[in-house]
Amino acid sequence: MASLNHPANLKYSKTDEWIRVEGDEAVIGITDYAQDQLGDIVYIELPWESGQSMAVEEKFGDIESVKATSELVLPVSGEVVSANEELKDHPENINDYPYEQGWMLRIKLSDPSQVDALMNVDQYLQYLQGR
Repeated sequence: MASLNHPANLKYSKTDEWIRVEGDEAVIGITDYAQDQLGDIVYIELPWESGQSMAVEEKFGDIESVKATSELVLPVSGEVVSANEELKDHPENINDYPYEQGWMLRIKLSDPSQVDALMNVDQYLQYLQGR
């Protein structure tokens, strides 16, 4: 796990999603740990249409790898601004660049205080050690 990357400027959920707050919006994806556990990602289903309101801990998509299909869980509530259309043709970007080209969803935060309930990088790394 030491070779995995977990940036300090992000917040993390127990379901292995990360969030980067940019003003009143948040960018969401899965962590380097999560993509590593999944293996080669071959397909992703996201809410491709903007405008959909979603609640914290609501399923926002599915991710399929050569090993398994997993649900994606929203770490905060908000309205979908956009999904990463590039992932339709290049889901492998999640494996190669989980925090850059592998981002999944951009939402307008409905309750920014929910971000405070998420783990910082040190808490997340400690959480991973206990798994």
